[in-house]
Amino acid sequence: MPDLAGAPSPRAATPGQTVGPFFHYALPYDQDHELVPPATPDAIRLHGVVYDGSGAPIPDSLVEIRQADRNGQVPAVEGALRRDGMVFAGWGRCATDAGGRYAFTTIAPGPSGRDGAAFFSVVVVARGLLDRLFTRAYVPGPHLQDDPLLASLPADRRDSLVATREPDGGLRFDLHLQGEAETVFLTFPGHRR
Repeated sequence: MPDLAGAPSPRAATPGQTVGPFFHYALPYDQDHELVPPATPDAIRLHGVVYDGSGAPIPDSLVEIRQADRNGQVPAVEGALRRDGMVFAGWGRCATDAGGRYAFTTIAPGPSGRDGAAFFSVVVVARGLLDRLFTRAYVPGPHLQDDPLLASLPADRRDSLVATREPDGGLRFDLHLQGEAETVFLTFPGHRR
């Protein structure tokens, strides 16, 4: 058996203290941000900026979304990384650019459930975080007041979960990881924070 003590490792080590920025080496893939082709008739753009606690954009974060289709059904499609332009998988990933910006081409989700509003499930991974952060980006509309999660939040915090509708029909949803404008982040049963 060879003596490995002191031998250089053939693989680069990554620190175990935080989740980023090492994900940029392996996680992004072509068209990861296009849940539907841009020419799809009802395609929309969901975009925004990821900010740190001091209000500076984070250039090396990763944003993932999972969403229902236009009928409010969450797709259960295998092979969500493969985009064929026919099957809507409801999942996408986008690395932020140098200005902390991300953008997805997708469709507007339908409300899931009788009492709920339409939303995107959002996951953020960034340098300095010990784990990923979960939140929602709600589509503006009349059903917001009926949503149980939004109703459970203090009134002054609800807006941090509602995207802004733009004149072209797109949605802007900025993510503030800390600070006065901090986005509400969620914890799920079984998830350790």
